[in-house]
Amino acid sequence: MAGFYEAISKKAKGIVYDLGTGSGILSSWAAPNSELVYAVEINKSIAERARANLKDLDNIEVICADATKLSFSKKADVIICEMLDTALIDEEQIPVLNSVRKYLKDGGITIPYGIINCIEPVQVETEYICYEEDGHPQNRVLGEPLFYSRINFLSYTATTFKEYLDIKIKTSGIVSGVKITTFTLITNNIICGPTPMLNSPLIIPVERTNVYSGDELQLYLSYEMGGGLGSVRARIKKIHSRS
Repeated sequence: MAGFYEAISKKAKGIVYDLGTGSGILSSWAAPNSELVYAVEINKSIAERARANLKDLDNIEVICADATKLSFSKKADVIICEMLDTALIDEEQIPVLNSVRKYLKDGGITIPYGIINCIEPVQVETEYICYEEDGHPQNRVLGEPLFYSRINFLSYTATTFKEYLDIKIKTSGIVSGVKITTFTLITNNIICGPTPMLNSPLIIPVERTNVYSGDELQLYLSYEMGGGLGSVRARIKKIHSRS
């Protein structure tokens, strides 16, 4: 939150959209340096809470609506959209920005402006896709991190990710999962790693494969950004073995 506060307090100006405003805290940070803030929230009860929280700030308009279906009367200088989740799988960040980006002025910015995704092979005992929280489930990293995806929110991004990724093994063991870690690019100078509250690493089980240092695996990974964890598919095969 400190990173978002620093970025918003320095970058907010003119017309600001805060998409998925929630409690309205990001809108409240944008208000002092902005002409008008549109705080958009789809959930009716949460929108009412935001209105109550922001009632003393007369340059914020709380709108209870689906941002992808809104027609904004004024174009934005800044779009704030903190619909973040690991690899953007379980939140609507990409579908929303793909829809609303047409209302961003030339030279306008988004906060955050992008993400970087990293994946690692792990030895882990879990049968289900899950987030790593407070050290659980315990997992042992067996390979080199692969930075496989970088997304800039100023550009259109296809919601479907589908790639074959080559992963190098550095420690012998049994690969039984892969771990995705997402780094949030709030600004060019502010990069945030995962926290218990934001983008906890995601562990995806795969078929158990015995590996040795120097082996190479090919991972097929696909998911739908905004499609939920049920859209994730992953499988691996060994493409080079030292043995």
